[in-house]
Amino acid sequence: MERKALVLFSGGQDSATCLAWALDRYVQVETVGFHYGQRHAVELDCRKVVLDRLKAEFPAWAPRLGADHMLDLALLGQVSDTALTQDREIQFAASGLPTTFVPGRNLLFFTFAAAVAYRRGLSVLVGGMCETDYSGYPDCRDNTLKALQVAISLGLDAPMVVETPLMWLDKAHTWRMAKDLGGAALVELIRTETHTCYLGDHTTLNAWGYGCGQCPACELRRKGYEIFNAAEAA
Repeated sequence: MERKALVLFSGGQDSATCLAWALDRYVQVETVGFHYGQRHAVELDCRKVVLDRLKAEFPAWAPRLGADHMLDLALLGQVSDTALTQDREIQFAASGLPTTFVPGRNLLFFTFAAAVAYRRGLSVLVGGMCETDYSGYPDCRDNTLKALQVAISLGLDAPMVVETPLMWLDKAHTWRMAKDLGGAALVELIRTETHTCYLGDHTTLNAWGYGCGQCPACELRRKGYEIFNAAEAA
């Protein structure tokens, strides 16, 4: 039986790359996004643009791209005291984790995604979590997500596979993956239409995409793009 996937799609670079990865592999792909009171909620506006352009500009993928789902998880933002859900400085907390860490976010995201997938007959959950270029979030770690896959499958009494195609890639290789999947057109789509900046700056278009250029997310995206570009030019 051909497997069908649900992609956790935020509107950012990583999840957009994962969406292309899933469209290249699965017969049917649906998407799910979450509004949890994030400061960079502009990423949610980017989602529809990216989805529409993928359908219009990548005809091989268009028939596979199915329904999009948006879930309201405002309660997560209400119980979170973080720099992603409140107007506060991004820094490292006493725990050693950055203040952008939203406790339980990915655990909740995958649990709700699994409920949607179960209802829709989808057996693969795809997320853009990464343990290579990341901010140290414990819910992005490979072991966390492998354990979550087991718990979800047991809790639903149905096999549910969690795929994280970026887990061992740095940002430069994430750009490379986009190029391999969809050529220069996909790289440009991700560069100009996705959003990564933690501060929600979607007014300044830099060489690597929109963003403030100062926050940790922008720094990772910029550095990765510069390394990718240099390799392309070599």
